This record gives sequence, C-alpha cells and structure tokens, in this order.
Amino acid sequence: MTFRLTDPTPTEGIAIRFWGVRGTVAAPGPSTIRYGGNTLCVEIRCGPHLIVCDAGTGIRLLGNELATAGLPPSADILLSHTHLDHVLGLPFFAPMFDPLARLRFWGGHLPPPGGIAAALRTTWNAPLMPDLEKVFQAHLEFHDFAPGATLSLHPGLNVATHPLCHPGGAIGFRISWSGTSICYITDTEHPASGIDLKLSDFVRDTDILIHDASYTEAEYATRGGWGHATWRAAADLADAANVKTLVLFHHEPTHDDDTMDEIAALAEARRPGTLVAKEGMRLRAPY
Repeated sequence: MTFRLTDPTPTEGIAIRFWGVRGTVAAPGPSTIRYGGNTLCVEIRCGPHLIVCDAGTGIRLLGNELATAGLPPSADILLSHTHLDHVLGLPFFAPMFDPLARLRFWGGHLPPPGGIAAALRTTWNAPLMPDLEKVFQAHLEFHDFAPGATLSLHPGLNVATHPLCHPGGAIGFRISWSGTSICYITDTEHPASGIDLKLSDFVRDTDILIHDASYTEAEYATRGGWGHATWRAAADLADAANVKTLVLFHHEPTHDDDTMDEIAALAEARRPGTLVAKEGMRLRAPY
C-alpha cells in the first residue's frame, strides 16, 4: 500500500495530519516557519474515528479546527508519555471546554500506583495552572494499560503497544484499521548495536512509520542516554523491518529550516521516499 501527500480526508481508510512536529520544547519563529515550531501532535483518522497521538502545543491548533467544524468531537488521545512537550497543549485544547465532547486518554508508561489521570491533573491544576479542571466541561475518561497490551478502541480499530527506551518510560503505538497499519514511535533511543530487534518486530511491514529522529550522528555522540534517536538510526530500523514509508519526527528545537532541509536531503539519499514531518503535512492511505 503506497502513501502519498494529499489534502482530502477520506471517509474510509487512514488519513494523517501533523499539527506539531518539534520535540523537547516549542521553537517558534522565522527560522522554523517551514517545518513548524509546535511540539508533538498527530491527528489520525480511521474512517469515522479520531485518534490523536500526543498533546503537545500543536493540539491547540487541532482543537481550533475541531471547534470550527461545529461537531462535538469524540477522540482517543494516545499519550506516548507525559513529559511536558507531549501534554502541554491540553489546557488550550478547545474540546476540553465542550460539554458534548468525549475524550478518552490512554497511557501505559506509569506503573501503579501512579496513572495517567493523576499525571495529567498535575499539569492542568494549581500550582502549575489555575485549577482548570473546574472549568473543563468535556466528558473525560482515563485508561491505563500495561506496555505490550492491545487496545480495542472500536470494532476493527486496534492499537498494539510497545515499551520504548526513554528516561521515565514511553510507549510506541501500532494502529491497525481496514488492512492498513501506522506506527507512531517517538522518544526512543536505539541500542549500541543500532537495531532494537524487538522494536523491529513490532513495526515490521507497517505501511508508515513515524519515528523519532532528533539528532544527527555528530549530536548523538554527546547525547547518548537522553532517550532519542538519530535520523540514520530511524532509516536503519525502517530498512530492517521492511517499512514502506518512513516519516522523520520529533525535530530537535535548535534545527532550523535550513538544517532540516539538509537532513531531508541526506535521508532521501540514504532511503529514497523518506519524508520529514512538517506542520500541516497530510498523508493518506488510498481506499
């Protein structure tokens, strides 16, 4: 199955839109305008169902779009983990204030007695924020799962999960719908050998792999243990796992547009057809 850049959102199949592609901290400004400065948020439409992967500052823009559509959203929000660049946008996500919205949050990186509800409430209540839970009106659900579990979100829509190598833990997702699979693998570090064999098995033969590609090889030499990958390691994994389309993601905040262009050219030479995520970029599976 071949993915292509496109604008329309299909009623069947899978459609993807990138609302935030930057990692660690937002990096707005004229030097990042082409790739974008918002932190991580990816909208995935599986037929009538809405999945949101991570809730960084980019989710504010998604919320504005949903509010403009005028239809109360029902969404499953899959959180790779709860570092601030992945959850900071939720207090500014318009559906949180919509009494007709239904939002289900999923987290698998917090062992008992912690949980995704407690972690999120810490970020949107005092002293970090002004007790926003008093004004949120959406119907909110919180679901914790063990890494490796498969989540059945809707009939025919399943999400397999996999633990990732990141300080404090993180979770990768494999979303399967209508014969198509999308893997969302961010905030993970490759082993010294270069290929994580268990992760390779998890993403094997997927149609599209969205993967952390924070660093160049030179940068990684001084950042080992930080829980992120190089773009070249992402390409090596994609080759080893027979991935059809690789999308580089979680861009390092100091990488301006010119740097990202250089990485894109190198990645294209290394693995033709590799894409570099940009804010607003849309992908879809044919149907």
